[in-house]
Amino acid sequence: MKINFVLSVLITFTVCPMAHAVSPAPDGGYPSGNTAEGQKAPFSLTTGTPNTARRFKHDIKPMDKASAVIFALKPVGFRYNKEYDATQRLSFGLIAEEVAQVGPALVGRNRKGEPEAVRYEQINAMLLNEFLKERKKVQQLETVFAQQRNDFEATIAELKKEIAGVDARSKN
Repeated sequence: MKINFVLSVLITFTVCPMAHAVSPAPDGGYPSGNTAEGQKAPFSLTTGTPNTARRFKHDIKPMDKASAVIFALKPVGFRYNKEYDATQRLSFGLIAEEVAQVGPALVGRNRKGEPEAVRYEQINAMLLNEFLKERKKVQQLETVFAQQRNDFEATIAELKKEIAGVDARSKN
C-alpha cells in the first residue's frame, strides 16, 4: 500500500511541469534571482541549480526514517491566483503552510519567516528513499514467497507419494 502511495506521488512530481518562482515574487522578491532558501544557498555558476557534489556537503548520513514525513503530506490540485498565472492552468503540488506543519525543513520562508516555497528537491529525495525501502521489502517478500512455494510443492509431492503408497497397499 505504501509503495503505491510513494509511486503515485513520485510520478506526480515527475510528470508535473517544472516548478518556477512566481512573478512578481511575493513579499519583496527574490534578491539576486535566488529562491526563498536564502542568499547563501550553494548554487552552480552555470545552471543555477543546487550543487550536489560531495565536496559541497558535510555530515552526510543515510536518510533512514527521516523520509517518513512524506506520508503526512497532502498533494492537491490548484490554480495560482491570476496575478501570478494569467493562464489559470491546473497545477498540482503541495501547500507550503501545510508542509511546514509536518516538516519545517521542507519549506523556504520569506523575510517575515512565513512558509512560502516547498523544497520539492528535498521531497523528491525522500520519495526515492521510501521507494527504495519499499522495493527492498518487496524483494524480501518475493524471496520468502519463492521459498514457501518450493516448500509447498515439496510437501505436495510427498503427499502424492504417500497417497500413491496407501492406494497401492489398499489394492493388495
